[in-house]
Amino acid sequence: MTVVLVTGGAGFLGSHLCDRLIARGDDVICVDNFFTGSRKNVGHLLGHPRFELIRHDIVQPLYVEAERIFNLACPASPQAYQFNPIKTIKTSTVGMVNMMGLARRCGARILHASTSEVYGDPEIHPQHEDYWGHVNPVGPRSCYDEGKRIAESLMMNYHQTHGTEIRIIRIFNTYGPRMAPDDGRVVSNFILQALQGHDLTVYGDGTQTRSFCYVDDLIEGMLRLMDQDQQQGPINVGNPVENTMLELAEAVLGAVGGSRSRIVHHPLPQDDPRKRCPDISRAKQYLNWEPQVPLVEGLRRTVEWYRQLLQNAT
Repeated sequence: MTVVLVTGGAGFLGSHLCDRLIARGDDVICVDNFFTGSRKNVGHLLGHPRFELIRHDIVQPLYVEAERIFNLACPASPQAYQFNPIKTIKTSTVGMVNMMGLARRCGARILHASTSEVYGDPEIHPQHEDYWGHVNPVGPRSCYDEGKRIAESLMMNYHQTHGTEIRIIRIFNTYGPRMAPDDGRVVSNFILQALQGHDLTVYGDGTQTRSFCYVDDLIEGMLRLMDQDQQQGPINVGNPVENTMLELAEAVLGAVGGSRSRIVHHPLPQDDPRKRCPDISRAKQYLNWEPQVPLVEGLRRTVEWYRQLLQNAT
């Protein structure tokens, strides 16, 4: 039995991670400030003898004991992280210093949830971990992009200076149940628009690409990275299959079935990457990992969750 701290544990990814950790027998301390996370995401775990929920913001020091730390605390959707950009970058800097200090004091191994956004609007394709990125340091997305890059640097410096055991995962677009309906990310936007009969909003001409990884696959990769001893990262975890936004919109309409929604185009936001797709060679080599859930199946599961959410709201 291992005592595991999950920051951002009531969020989309964090709550699924808590489920997996509890299922395998770990003691879980879930920390969240509920800025984008929700108590409902972990409501089914409340009262479990191996689960503890603490309301806390990691920008403030945290005093707990843990053997493993998963640091997932940070808003991840552009709508959320641009709402309070100073708070966002403080979470990735001051909050990261606090988490690294905690890991050092406890002698804990710490995994940090970094992001494909560290590659910015990439000039190479697909993106591999040795690529340094193409990021606008003063653009509207910089609070998140540069914050995550600083967090990776902090981890490496703590490792090199103090010997702290670190793991860095670079997460590409992930989707699935428990994504906040108002988080503004493309999969949740399309599904809700289709379920409600609204037009599907495609930004730009819709030929820009992303790769979409189902949440169960992502959590499996995260656990494998934390539990192996060969590689500290960074390691890309995501789906190497690219889809244009138009292809995704059509796939969502197919998963919803019978929707009268049309696809409409709006201007492309500033610094929005044209291509985003991971090279997962390192994940295959060191983690024996690659995604298992096809987009059609993942969308079906996600649509059913949102359908139930809307029914319960009426």
